[in-house]
Amino acid sequence: MAQTIDHDALFKRLLTSFFREFLELFAPELATALDPEPLVFLDKESFSDLLDPDRREADLVVQARLRDQPATLLIHLEHQAQADAALDRRMFRYFGRFYDRYGLPVYPIALCSYPRPRTAAADRHCIRILTHTVLDFQYQVIQLNRLEWRDFLQTTNPVAIVLMARMHLAATERWRVKAASLRLLAGARLTGVQRRLLSQFVDVYLPLRGADEQAFQAEVATFAPPEREAIMEIVTSWEQKGRAEGRAEGRAEGRAEGRAEGQRGLLERQLTRKLGSLPATLLAQIGPLSSSQLTALGEALLDFTTLADLEAWLATPPPSQDDAVMPEDD
Repeated sequence: MAQTIDHDALFKRLLTSFFREFLELFAPELATALDPEPLVFLDKESFSDLLDPDRREADLVVQARLRDQPATLLIHLEHQAQADAALDRRMFRYFGRFYDRYGLPVYPIALCSYPRPRTAAADRHCIRILTHTVLDFQYQVIQLNRLEWRDFLQTTNPVAIVLMARMHLAATERWRVKAASLRLLAGARLTGVQRRLLSQFVDVYLPLRGADEQAFQAEVATFAPPEREAIMEIVTSWEQKGRAEGRAEGRAEGRAEGRAEGQRGLLERQLTRKLGSLPATLLAQIGPLSSSQLTALGEALLDFTTLADLEAWLATPPPSQDDAVMPEDD
């Protein structure tokens, strides 16, 4: 069963960690005008009663100050994981509520991350009576599926790097986008914690299987050694995290499958690093190997020098030792 993605939680974590970078990317005039003092993220409990019941975890409200200005302002960021025809009314409603409670100017932004539809989301809420305009409320809309990921291939902005995964891309380009994003992350000036957070965002939104995974691996194999090694480190951290999560689930079958999948991916990458790009025929032979056979292959590959060594091993792999049921963890 496919795992449900908590889009709001993922985006909230990303944007809380890289809010200034987000503004530098999408609201550069505002970002330049902000005072360098730390931004203040309002506790959601202080404004959750102002939001609709189904939106109380999604929004970010940030208190900031303009350079050389004594007064502060609020930046309200609304994330939309699904298209909503009522977005304009809600943005106006929230603006009025925040302005009324805090008595501060409010800069409203709607970030739309859904893949479809690609029609432009509304960026204003207007009320007109006959020829009289009663209200013309405008807010900034960032609609990722109307942006082209290739336009960001030279970026150094960490938010742009990972949001490429939610921009307009064809299904056949997923592996290309993942390779490009990780290549940029590998060269970015980030802490280890930041790199893991960003790379996991990419992994969640661009999972690859079968031919796409093989194409991704082949692409990474063409990168310069420092880039390739940095990406391998990132991918290995995913596999370690996946194995830890698999153990936490408490199901013996799930743990065995998780270990085998992690082993398989790691071994394929180790073999690629040592022997070069692996032919599809050899990858097809590695796919069905059990966990114990993958362990044996991991030990044997230390002695491999050519693809012929791998072919010979796969021709007569050791018997699987995974038939016995693994005991449950305490």
